[in-house]
Amino acid sequence: MHIRHIFYLILVVICSSCASKSDDLHKTELKIPKVESKINGVSLEMPSGAMNKNELAKVKRSNSEWIAIIPYAYSKENEAAVHYNYDGQWRGEGIEGTYECAQMAQELGLKMMLKPHVWVVGQGWPGNFDLGSEKEWLEWEKTYREYILEYAKIADSMKIDLYSIGTEYRIAVVKRPCFWEKLIDEVREIYKGKVTYASNWDNYKKVGFWSKLDYIGVDAYFPLSNTANPTLKELKRAWKPIEADLALLSIKESKPILFTEYGYKSVEHATTRQGLHEESSLKTSPDNQQLAYEALFETIWSQDFMAGGFFWKWHLYSDETIGGETNRRFTPQGKRAEKTIAKWYKRKP
Repeated sequence: MHIRHIFYLILVVICSSCASKSDDLHKTELKIPKVESKINGVSLEMPSGAMNKNELAKVKRSNSEWIAIIPYAYSKENEAAVHYNYDGQWRGEGIEGTYECAQMAQELGLKMMLKPHVWVVGQGWPGNFDLGSEKEWLEWEKTYREYILEYAKIADSMKIDLYSIGTEYRIAVVKRPCFWEKLIDEVREIYKGKVTYASNWDNYKKVGFWSKLDYIGVDAYFPLSNTANPTLKELKRAWKPIEADLALLSIKESKPILFTEYGYKSVEHATTRQGLHEESSLKTSPDNQQLAYEALFETIWSQDFMAGGFFWKWHLYSDETIGGETNRRFTPQGKRAEKTIAKWYKRKP
């Protein structure tokens, strides 16, 4: 079923429900957010040393016009604190490297999203991060707030186009909604650009503060197939129910959807839920990566409510040491997937 038909069915269901409650709600106009131009972006792996403008310029090879600058902080497992700009940190992932990258991006004519990440020692991503008491949560909120507001000041001073207030905190956004709502208000007092939050693909429906943001941000690693080497047709079919769910949320919140991250590894089961297979047992497959990108672009990417996104990811050092057809990681550098991205990023709505 085409997504426009899905929209129609959604509108019929919603309007019928509204009519049963009151005539006023029945008369409420439901608008599908429409994006005039896509954010055709790439997520950067920030370098360990100084920024290299020539390496940054190579992102244009993929026809990317946006970059996501990603400074890192860390927490320890069950620790009520966030540490950033610390001794021993990679230069590119701290404050100095963020300034350098933003300045070079401006010189190259690239637009930017500043997207702070927290690495949880012992867990990796922050999706499972949790604390056991109100006191601990308040302590964590204090240091997380300092981290996010510090980078909001940088985003404003460097005239960065888009700012993300967090990434993949699946538990914290559910348990601490008031904290996030207040944080958004504080960020907007400092930063005058557009604001989003990067929710995980299995958590975006539980985020309660989309109305306060400019985009519904989703890190879009949706499982699409349990097959080791799925076909393009199979992958496109798997996107349809995901499209419908995101369309419904977009209509409900009157906000466009932004894939704050999306991407695939060059292996078998690239579109299977991550963690189900021991990666060392999987064969390398650049074809799987390329087909997964093609399926995404041919389906959800082309819909009116989609603001675009940032593929994961681009390494800022010599092409001789990263990428290529034998590389199994997420980067499309030097692979057939890079050509697919460049083809679609060149198109205009």
